[in-house]
Order: sequence, then structure tokens, then C-alpha cells
Amino acid sequence: MLIITFLTICCIYFFAPVYVRMLNTPKHMGDNSQNHILLKKIADGDEAALEEIISSNLGLVKSIALRFRDRGVEYEDLVQIGTIGMIKAARSFDFSYDTVFSTYAVPLIIGEIKRFLRDDGPIKISRNIKRQSIHIMKMKEELTKILEREPRISELAEYCEISEEELVRALEAATPITSLSEPVGESSGGDGVALGELLPDTSSTLDMLTDKIALNEAITGLDDCQRQIIYLRYYRDMSQQQTGAVLGLSQVKVSREEKKIIQLLREAL
Repeated sequence: MLIITFLTICCIYFFAPVYVRMLNTPKHMGDNSQNHILLKKIADGDEAALEEIISSNLGLVKSIALRFRDRGVEYEDLVQIGTIGMIKAARSFDFSYDTVFSTYAVPLIIGEIKRFLRDDGPIKISRNIKRQSIHIMKMKEELTKILEREPRISELAEYCEISEEELVRALEAATPITSLSEPVGESSGGDGVALGELLPDTSSTLDMLTDKIALNEAITGLDDCQRQIIYLRYYRDMSQQQTGAVLGLSQVKVSREEKKIIQLLREAL
């Protein structure tokens, strides 16, 4: 009996302080500590840690997605888009910030969803193609991390295990509609040529035919790279980033080349 009493007193003496500390510890502290460990592993390239942090914080993405459920997009699609924002947050987390992961991730998740809703224009595409484009965006994030650069179309298609044609079709479906008043070349000075100014006037068939012949002759005078840029940008309607991915160029390089091409064509015409 004395032995049992002695053991009971020892347990209370040694373990009571620990229990009190557990009661006084905020519930989220353990989760934040685990997130911090996972984020350290992600910074070292641990993809398993990335999957774990997504799984453990998926509730945050779902709660944010619920706020946008009345925007004409499937809830599951919003969760997928929000997950891309969480992936970006996990890979770009700055440990110098005195903040928890959820606080850091929320603006990126919301931003990714809002960007998708903004770019999801009035022309509706099938749900399958839309979901495929979302999947490709996630795969592109992974491959960019692996290659430490933007992947080419051929590389991304192989990584996604689909044909290049299918990949381009899905990417085109996710490309936002371009306004005719939008400056071509993405000039920040506001002195660029509007896209509408480059389109022919269809009021006269003869004038249109003449302009087309003149334009074809002017394009023939360009070098191979410049002609490819024209083809991808204005015949395939690819963005500068997508065009750069096909040609192995940066988006900045494509923008500069495009400005140069426009100036050459204007002089030729």
C-alpha cells in the first residue's frame, strides 16, 4: 500500500507540470511547429513534405474556396486552383517573416482563385478541358521546380504524359481573352500599338486581300525565329510566356522581339 501511494505521489510531482503546460499551449501551436518542419524540408526539395503540408492544410483551401462558390465555377475546381496557390506559398515561404504558414498562404490562395475567375472569360469551355488545364498548371509548377526554369511545351507534354497538341489546346483554353485596345508588346510606357490597329478592315475585300499579300511578303523577310514568334502569337493565339516555352526563350525576350518585329512590319507596310 505504501509503495502504491509513493508511486502516485511521484507521478503527480513529475507529470502534473507537463500536463499543465499542455493545457496552456494553444491548440494550433503543434500544427504550426509541424508546418515549420515541413516547410524546411520543402525548401530542400522534399516533394513528400509538400504533399503532406497540402493534405494537412487542405481545410484552409476549402474554406476560402467556399467564399467564391457562387461565381459560376465548380467548387472542386476552385479547391484545385486554391491548392496551386498553397503550393506557391509552400515553395516561396520566407522564414524571415514572423508569421505562421496559414497567414502567409491565405493571400496567395485568394489571389490564385481571383486570377482564375478574372481570366475565366465569357467564352465557356468544357469542364474536362478546364480541369485538364488546372492539372497542367499544377504539373507545370512541379516541373519548373525540378528544371529551375520554365519548361518547354515538349518537356511539359512528356511530363504530363499527353501529346503536345492536347497540351496546347488545354493551355489555349485557359488563356484569357485579349482586348482589342490592349497594347501589343506589353509596353509599360503606354506608347505601344493597340491590337485592334493591327487587324485588317473587313469592309473592303480587295483592300483586305492586298494587305494580306503585303503582310505575307513582309513576314517572309523576317528571320526564322521572328516568323515563329508571329505564328505562335497571332496564328496560334499563344501568350508571350507560352511562346517562350515553345521556343526556349524567356517572356522578356519574346516581348522585346515582338516589339522589334512590329516595328519592322510597320516600316515594310
